[in-house]
Amino acid sequence: MAGTSTGTSTGTGSAAGTAAHPRSARSGGAPAREDVAAALTAARDHLLGLRSPEGWWKGELQTNVTMDAEDLLLREFLGVRTAADTAGAARWIRSQQRDDGTWANFHDGPPDLSTTVEAYTALRLAGDPPDAPHMRAAAAYAREAGGVEATRVFTRVWLALFGQWPWDDLPVMPPELVLLPSWFPLNVYDWACWARQTIVPLTIVSAYRPVRPLPFDLAELRTGRPPLARTRDGWDVAFGLLDRALHRYARRPVRGLREAALRRAADWVVARQEADGSWGGIQPPWVYSLIALHLRGYGLDHPVIRRGLDGLERFTVREGGVRRLEACQSPVWDTALAVTALLDAGLPAGHPAVAGAAGWLLDEEIRGPGDWAVRRPGLPAGGWAFEFDNDDYPDTDDTAEVLLALLRAGLPEAAPAIERGLRWMAGMACRDGGFAAFDADNTRTLCAKLPFCDFGAVIDPPTADVTAHVVEALAAAGQARSRVARRAVLWLLRAQEADGSWFGRWGANHVYGTGAVLPALVAAGVRRDAACVRRAVAWLDAHQNDDGGWGEDMRSYRDPAWIGRGASTASQTAWAVIGLLAADGHTPAVERGVQWLVERQRPDGTWDEPHYTGTGFPGDFYINYHLYRLVFPVSALGRYLSPPVSPLASPLVSPPVSPPGEAGP
Repeated sequence: MAGTSTGTSTGTGSAAGTAAHPRSARSGGAPAREDVAAALTAARDHLLGLRSPEGWWKGELQTNVTMDAEDLLLREFLGVRTAADTAGAARWIRSQQRDDGTWANFHDGPPDLSTTVEAYTALRLAGDPPDAPHMRAAAAYAREAGGVEATRVFTRVWLALFGQWPWDDLPVMPPELVLLPSWFPLNVYDWACWARQTIVPLTIVSAYRPVRPLPFDLAELRTGRPPLARTRDGWDVAFGLLDRALHRYARRPVRGLREAALRRAADWVVARQEADGSWGGIQPPWVYSLIALHLRGYGLDHPVIRRGLDGLERFTVREGGVRRLEACQSPVWDTALAVTALLDAGLPAGHPAVAGAAGWLLDEEIRGPGDWAVRRPGLPAGGWAFEFDNDDYPDTDDTAEVLLALLRAGLPEAAPAIERGLRWMAGMACRDGGFAAFDADNTRTLCAKLPFCDFGAVIDPPTADVTAHVVEALAAAGQARSRVARRAVLWLLRAQEADGSWFGRWGANHVYGTGAVLPALVAAGVRRDAACVRRAVAWLDAHQNDDGGWGEDMRSYRDPAWIGRGASTASQTAWAVIGLLAADGHTPAVERGVQWLVERQRPDGTWDEPHYTGTGFPGDFYINYHLYRLVFPVSALGRYLSPPVSPLASPLVSPPVSPPGEAGP
C-alpha cells in the first residue's frame, strides 16, 4: 500500500526577471569548470533545501485557471461555496487574465475560448459585473471566437449543470457503457485511465441531466449560431447517427437496465476513490465523481463525499491572498528525479537525503491490483504511481524513474521491491514492444470518434519518452539484452521521426522525447556512431537557439512549424544537454548549453521558468512543473562535470526477467 504522507507543497516557483547569478558576466566559448562546479553546488544545495521532513520532494504543478473556475462551479453546484474561497480563487483567475481580456492554457500561449468562458463564468459567480472593463474584454473575445457554441463539450457540460446550455444539445453519454464487457468495443477499459475515470461519472451526470440555475445569465457570451460541427468522415457520420438514437433512448430508457447501469457506475466510482479522497489523484474525475455520487443520493455528510471535499484541500495553494488548485501532484516522480539529480551532482549513495528519499520511495510501492490488470490479469503487482495516494494506477514511467533512483541509491533492503518493479514494468509491454504509461495495448482509436471526445487524449498508446525511460531502467538493472529491452529498442528505432527527433508525449515535445531516447539507446548498447543516434544529435544541434539554450513551444503539438522552436528554458536546455552528453560527449553545442545554464542561474541556485514544459494532454492541457527547472539542470551540470559510467548489472537485481508467458532473454 502506498503511503499517505502529507505536507505543504514545496514549490520552486520564482518571479521572472530576478537578477541572474554574477557568473553571467562570462559568455562565449566553453564555460570555466569552476563556474560550472559553483553553479552545480548552488543548485544542489537549493534542491536539498526543498526536501520535506519525511524525505520526499514535491514541486507545484501549475496549470490553467479552468482548475480554479471548475472548483468554484463544483462548490456552487454542491452548495458549499464560501465567500473566502470565492474571493481567493477570483483573485488568482483575474491575475492570469491577459491584456486582451483572454486566458491561455500556457504561458505566452494563444487565447483559449473554453478556458476564457469558464474563467468568465467563475468571475461572474464571484460578483464581477459584466460591464467591468476586464469582463467586457473577455466577453468580446468569446463572441468573436464563436461564443459558448464553439466551446468544447466539457465546458458546455458545466454550463448545462447551471441551465446555461440545453442538455438536449450535448452528446449523450449513456451509463450502460459500464455494462459492456472488457472485450467489447467502446467498453470503459478502451479509454485511457484518466479518461475512463472521467467518463464513468459523467455517464451518471448525463443520465440525470441536473439543472441548478445561476443567479445570472450568460447571454453576453452567446452568438446565436449553431455549435461547430466535427469533421464529417465516415465514423463521425456513424457516431452522429448513434448519438441521435441515444438521445431518443435517453428520453425513454429501459428502466431496469438504466438503474442497473447507474448502480454499477456508482459502485465503480466509489471503488476507485483513493485514500486521500481523490479519484486518480487528478482533478477531472475528482470533481465529476463528486457530482455524480451526489446525484445518486450521497449527501454532503457521506464519508465518500466528505473525504472527496476534504482531500481537495491538500491540492490547494494559498499565498498572497490568492487561492489556486493543482490539477495533480507529483511527489513520487519528483522524489525519484531529485534522487537521480543529487547522485548526478556527486552526493554519495549513503548521504542522508538520498537514503531517506530511497526509503520513502520503498514505502510508496504499490502491491495491490488496479485497472492495469484488466489487460494483464496474470501479472504480479509491483510498481509506483505519480502521487501520494494513487494505488489503483501505478505507471511504467514513474516505475522506471523510481527504479533508476533505487538502483543507484544502493539500499540492500530495496532488492525485493526492485525485482517486483522490474517484473511488473516489463510485463506492461504492449504487443508492439513499446510502453504506454498506465495500460498495455490501450490503442483502440474508435473512442476518439465519439461525439463527446473533443478534448484531450482519450487513449494511452506506447510513446517514445516512456519507452525510453523503461529501456534505461532495464539497462541500469543489467537487462539491456533481455527480450523486452530489445523489442523496446526496436520500437524506438521505428518511432524515430523523419527529421531524426522523437515525439515527447509527457513533456514538450521533440526536445523532451529526443533528450530521453538518446541516453536510453546508448545505455542499451546502441553505438554512438549509429545512424539513428547521429540523426538525433544533428536534430538537437540544429535546434539550439542562438543564445545557447533549447526551447520548444507547446504549440508544436498542433502546429509543426513550432517543432523544436521556442524560448530557451532551463528544463529543456538540460534535456538536450543530457541527451547530447550521452550520445556525443563535450561538443560545442553541449558547452554552449551548459554556459546558458551557468549564466542564467539565479543567486539562490535555481532558474526562472515561466514557460510550461510538461504535458497533460498534447494539444489541450499543459503543466509547469516547478521542480523541473531545478532537477534537470542539476543532472545536466553533474553529468557534464562527471559523465556517468556505462551501465553495469546492478548487484541488487537477479538475472533478466521476462513477463509471465514470454520466453526468456
